[in-house]
Amino acid sequence: MSQAPVEWPMLLVHRFLPSILLPALLIPTHTSAQQKDDRAFQRAGHLRRGINTSEWFAQSNDYSVQRLRTFTTPDDIRLIHHLGFDHIRLSIDADPLLAWQRKQPTGTAFMEELDAIVKLAIEQKLAVVIDVHPQTRYKQSLLQGEEPVKRFAMLWSALATHFAPLDPDYVFFEIMNEPEQPDTYRWQGIQSFVAEQIRGVAPSNTIIACGARWSGLEDLLPLEPLALPNVIYTFHDYEPFAFTHQGATWADPAVQPLRNVPYPSTPENIAKNLEQEPTLAGQFFVQQYGLARWDAHRIDVTLSFAERWSQLHHAPVYVGEFGVHRPYADPATRAQWLKDMRTMLEKHHLGWAMWDYQDNFGAVTKKDGHTTPDSAVIEALGLTTQPAAKP
Repeated sequence: MSQAPVEWPMLLVHRFLPSILLPALLIPTHTSAQQKDDRAFQRAGHLRRGINTSEWFAQSNDYSVQRLRTFTTPDDIRLIHHLGFDHIRLSIDADPLLAWQRKQPTGTAFMEELDAIVKLAIEQKLAVVIDVHPQTRYKQSLLQGEEPVKRFAMLWSALATHFAPLDPDYVFFEIMNEPEQPDTYRWQGIQSFVAEQIRGVAPSNTIIACGARWSGLEDLLPLEPLALPNVIYTFHDYEPFAFTHQGATWADPAVQPLRNVPYPSTPENIAKNLEQEPTLAGQFFVQQYGLARWDAHRIDVTLSFAERWSQLHHAPVYVGEFGVHRPYADPATRAQWLKDMRTMLEKHHLGWAMWDYQDNFGAVTKKDGHTTPDSAVIEALGLTTQPAAKP
């Protein structure tokens, strides 16, 4: 049994949330979570092992038709199916979606390309997570009162209406990637409000909801389920960060100088990495990684909390991102961490999508128009690189 929701004084609630969010937040959420959500668990069976197709319809400065057709191609979608993945998590930037919503030519062209990929994926029996994946500035706009939240809900209403005619067993609606919302209670209200708008126009589709901030496990655990059925809950897992983000230039300064970080970690085997850090803060960060002794057992214990949340709230949980920045990681060590993660995710009944298909966390390498799967990574994920059977 989950704990009864806290009864917030109305003055305090008004302080945290705009008025349009109050009904969504104040509906008791525990009543709908008393029974197992059979539809959500059934649909979660389509999200057991997936891959993020990043840097394509999101995280780019170029959404021209030419790039959309060549960066990741229909042949890549077919390869993803052949390798044994059962779904793609399709990151989609908010800006071109807004252009589509306004019927601008660039937005219309963007949506035509998106439609073609979603259709092809379904033909390949790949489920598709429609993941609204905005830039930080868009997420920050949601902090500015009611109007940006209303516009976000309208965008989702249009998007859900557009994709609702497709097979709902294969099309999932993820409200927002890593919302970066510092106020957990406000995000709870925003997400509830947007989910209700989605459900109003797409009653059959499964919604994917997340915790605030960066969608970590620590953001999922305090989350109250939505007052709606047919919802899957997601978090991202890049722990230990010292290992998974070694050398990543956009991340915490402490990870930027790191190279060949060992895994599993001990206080002894990280000694050489201490020397890579120019600051005491960086050395402390690495030392903590060693002292934490990250290994399969620690991953096991950590992920058990996600399974416990799922059991507590009778709702499926899905890990939408995990992976290792590959430019400076030892390939064998990277594969070992991926195997440990995948094994423990499956042990705890958590569907997953690795980050990502072809970029710096990639499962394949693309060069001169040729795509080469990383056999060590594919094997670590429990999949196959065997050639397709001849007809």
